[in-house]
Amino acid sequence: MTTAIRPAPAPAHDVRREPRTRREWVTLAVGVLVLVALCLVAGRWQWNRYVEREEQIAAIEANYTADAVPLTDVLPGPGAVLDPDDVWRPVTVDGRYEPDATVLLRNRPVGSQAGFHVLVPLVVDEPGSPGLVVVVNRGFVPLGTDASSPDVVPAPPEGVVEVTMTLRADEPPSDRDAPPGQVQAISTAQVLAAAGVEDAAWATGATVGAYGALRSEDPAPATALRTLPPPDTDPGSHLSYAFQWGVFAAGAVLGFLLLVRRDRRDAQGDEHGPVSVGDLLAAQAAASDESAGPTGAGGNRPRRDTRTRRPSAEEEEDALIDAQLR
Repeated sequence: MTTAIRPAPAPAHDVRREPRTRREWVTLAVGVLVLVALCLVAGRWQWNRYVEREEQIAAIEANYTADAVPLTDVLPGPGAVLDPDDVWRPVTVDGRYEPDATVLLRNRPVGSQAGFHVLVPLVVDEPGSPGLVVVVNRGFVPLGTDASSPDVVPAPPEGVVEVTMTLRADEPPSDRDAPPGQVQAISTAQVLAAAGVEDAAWATGATVGAYGALRSEDPAPATALRTLPPPDTDPGSHLSYAFQWGVFAAGAVLGFLLLVRRDRRDAQGDEHGPVSVGDLLAAQAAASDESAGPTGAGGNRPRRDTRTRRPSAEEEEDALIDAQLR
């Protein structure tokens, strides 16, 4: 006669997580505050970019399609600086190009095509003119065979030319190196220096704080350059990015509050105290027996004794998952 060895009862496992300590809560709170601060800073930066872009678009829409006015109405004399309200304003002026002072602007693609912008100083030649020199961006030429310069740079018209151009503010000087006769920014002083004419008699004391983007020339040149495209009025994605950063900040705060709520709920527990895996398995077995209904001659299905078998690892895992989902 063999004696059945009764398996040891399944150990009780508390399916609830231990409450977080004060130190853990402080660490979480600091992390959330840092995350929210970073989101707000990024959102504010995107908002400022959006506001600046809207101001640029407003200036383009107000000035670019306006009627052209004489250059001296906007830039009355040497040393004059373009007012921000006059950026993109079209002007007309009569003058003579200085083709020997032609300079190329590099690293400024047009329509995703690499090439160079052709910059030529224009000396104003009008009765009663105060003697002005304006750098004119005459247009675009593609890269040459060696990509370091264009194959051909068409010459500007000779003699007095009536030029219609769009005024732009002088760009800040660039500190990047460029080959001889080329520049990295449309800064009047750098353009004249690259051409080696900054001390020329016609240029000394006659420049202004602006340059012109060519629209038309009369008479027309023998070979025209590629026309510069109209200004871009796409507002970009700055506003949507600012909104997204705000949503991220709100989500961080909401997630922290939900975590606090869940931790408090787990700390309170339920009225029955900790739940063990053995209790869960016994309850599941009893529910299964009751749902099966009466069987056999006695009308009752014999209950399965859950104490005669140790729960398997799979049953313990299923019981834990069921308890956490309740």
